[in-house]
Amino acid sequence: MPAYPRRLPAALLLGGLAIGGQALAAETMPETMPETIAERIDTAHHDLRLERVATGLEHPWAVAQLPDGSFLVSERPGRLAHIGEAGEITHLGGVPEVNARGQGGLLDVVLHPDYGQAGGEHDWVYVTWSQAGSGGTATTLSRARLEGDALVNVEELFVQDRFSGPGRHYGSRLAWLPDGTLLMSIGDRGSHPPRAQDKGDHAGSVLRLTETGEAADDNPFLDDTGALDALFSIGNRNIQGMTVAADGRAWATEHGPLGGDELNLIVGGENYGWPEVSLGVDYSTRRPIGADALPGMRDAQYIFEGRFAPSGLAEVRSEQFPEWEGNLLAGGLRSERLERLVLDGDAVAESEVILDGEIGRIRDVRQGRDGALYLLDDDARGSLYRLVPAD
Repeated sequence: MPAYPRRLPAALLLGGLAIGGQALAAETMPETMPETIAERIDTAHHDLRLERVATGLEHPWAVAQLPDGSFLVSERPGRLAHIGEAGEITHLGGVPEVNARGQGGLLDVVLHPDYGQAGGEHDWVYVTWSQAGSGGTATTLSRARLEGDALVNVEELFVQDRFSGPGRHYGSRLAWLPDGTLLMSIGDRGSHPPRAQDKGDHAGSVLRLTETGEAADDNPFLDDTGALDALFSIGNRNIQGMTVAADGRAWATEHGPLGGDELNLIVGGENYGWPEVSLGVDYSTRRPIGADALPGMRDAQYIFEGRFAPSGLAEVRSEQFPEWEGNLLAGGLRSERLERLVLDGDAVAESEVILDGEIGRIRDVRQGRDGALYLLDDDARGSLYRLVPAD
């Protein structure tokens, strides 16, 4: 692999990215990539090699692999990076003007499930982001087409019903169900947790939308006159990991307060309890929040040990990792861990720590189209990593 010039200085790069709210394409050349970070990581079933695919990403949040093998990576300050095979980064134009204060910014990115099929009718890129408005910010869903070095035909599909502060707990994970509807998480927004129990409020929920952003016409709360049509589940504090398994079931990892981080099986019409039920404690008083369990509220399938701080979740469906088939891989921010969860029906039968501090705060976990496993670290100079079988 030839050596490339080092990256442009950050000030020079950022200076050419935003004029009148429109991001402009800017390209940087990588250090030599891919770079091996760990030649061999021993696990119970597979020995792994950890590689860095690209670096210099500012607080990357989500990654999606395009049919040609390149990647789209969202950066929280409001940039969408297109990463080539050699790790070169081009920042795309046409990105929505995000509010990047606190935990807000450009957040999840996924492709339409039929992206790349003949005709290109479904070649849509979907992004979630925090939009500023009267009273604060709101989690927003948009889609666009990728043309050259820009997003074009940008469409705003959905905005949560209430703009509010503070700038945290946006949720924002997206996952496609087999019927072509889209799940979207929205956090409780951090200031008034009981919003998650209010079916007249999108905060603290999972939504189920059509590919064009409308509420699905068979959503579970449609007959409830006090409920918003888009709701699929309620009582969710802040889901930042979500995946739909091969059997069509949706799994999500959810931040508790101080401890009590959860893995949940997301079922339409269910109430997941927050803040009436929680196994975490208050940050200030260290006192329990709510009950351990209550009638009519669904318990978590698994509680992570300690302060895991989950973000990013993927199901393994890859010939490269046959012993992990159907397992879940959950990333952790504060814990800096990648944890493998073995499912037995609806229960977690066993778990294994795969990474423990090797790449820092893990923000996203995805399986690529090539069968490799990809991760992002949440850092001011973050990177895209790849896990593959060791030679």
